[in-house]
This record gives sequence, structure tokens and C-alpha cells, in this order.
Amino acid sequence: MTGIKVMEEISLRGLLPCVFRGMEETERIRQSEVWLSGELRLTRGCRVCIQAESGGGKSSLLSFIYGNRTDYLGQILFDAEESRRLSVEDWCELRTRHLALLPQELRLFPELSVMQNLQLKNRLTDYKTEEEMLSLLERLGIREKARERVGLLSVGQQQRVAIVRAVCQPFDFLLLDEPVSHLDQTNNLIAASIVEEEATRQGAGIVTTSVGNPLRIDNAVVIQL
Repeated sequence: MTGIKVMEEISLRGLLPCVFRGMEETERIRQSEVWLSGELRLTRGCRVCIQAESGGGKSSLLSFIYGNRTDYLGQILFDAEESRRLSVEDWCELRTRHLALLPQELRLFPELSVMQNLQLKNRLTDYKTEEEMLSLLERLGIREKARERVGLLSVGQQQRVAIVRAVCQPFDFLLLDEPVSHLDQTNNLIAASIVEEEATRQGAGIVTTSVGNPLRIDNAVVIQL
């Protein structure tokens, strides 16, 4: 898979977290549009919001797709290639140029400044200029925090930093795990516009999760987990 120019589709076939094994006949699993749903196809350019109650497996699903976890039954395919067969080099290429992830726990480095956190991602591809990154921070009201240590910021401010970091790379699919859970409506809309603009520029798909406060992406297809 190394060297592909564009990823067009992610397919989920008979997917089920191993922790849910033995629960196949429960109403929770039978009503899911993802778990054991046959085949769910996410196509490049899609706008999808996956909703579930806390503990429903939203974070697990994105971790499965991103390759951070493999404790699931079924298959995940990238353009018809089974993800379990990918090499370490393949995964590095995918995560650098085709898949971007904003995890729920953010995974920022608290001892580094805001800009240092952004540069750690950005320097892999030099996708954004420093002024472009500062402009995104300004739109989210935190440009003046650019040189401050992330550990001194509020959770909401850290979430805004993580949103900017997520778009500092090329991608065909942007995976966002409850990206605005700590943002007010105004910043939700600003974050949504940044994400939408970047995904549209790249022709990419957006897959976001929510437990009740979704990213305000227009025309997103809602899927119940």
C-alpha cells in the first residue's frame, strides 16, 4: 500500500470489539448500524457523525480504523486491502498522508508550547506555514497562547489546539473523536468551519463521533453505533 496517491474508501466488515463478544444477540448490538452490520463503507468526501452513549465504542472504533488497536472481530479494509496485513511502513505512510486522528484524550504534550505541539505534526510534511497555523489559532481565539505551555491551558483551549493540529497534515479521511465536547456553540461553529474548509480543500472525508454535542458539520449523515 505504500506510495498510494489517494485513499478512496474505508470498509468495515462484520466489525465487533472483542469486549462485546457474547453480546451479539443483545438489542444494543442488533440495533447498531456499525457493529456486525455486514459492510459499512466510508467514502472519500463523506460527512459522517457516529453517535452513541458513553461506553458504546466510539473511541474504540476510531482507534481500530487508525490502527492503534486490533482487538476486534471482522475486517477493516483500505481500498480493498485488509488493514491487518499492512506493514509498519504502510501504517507510517497512512498516518502521515491519508489518515488524520484527533483522539478524545487529545494526546498533546503539556510541557511543550502550543506551537511546538503543532510543529511536531506539521514538520512531517510541512503542510502548513507558521502563519497559517497562527491564523487558525486566531480564528479559535487562542493566538495569544501560541508560545504558552499547553499544560497551562484550559481543557477547552487544549481541545482547540488539538483541532488545529489535526489539520496540519494531508489526509483523505479525518477522524475526530468528540472534538468539541468542551467547546461552546460559537467555538463549535468555528471549529466546524475550519474542519470543513480543510476537508473540502483536500477532497477528504470527515468521520466524527458524538455523545450529544456534535461538531456542527452541515449535511452530515448520522450513524447510530
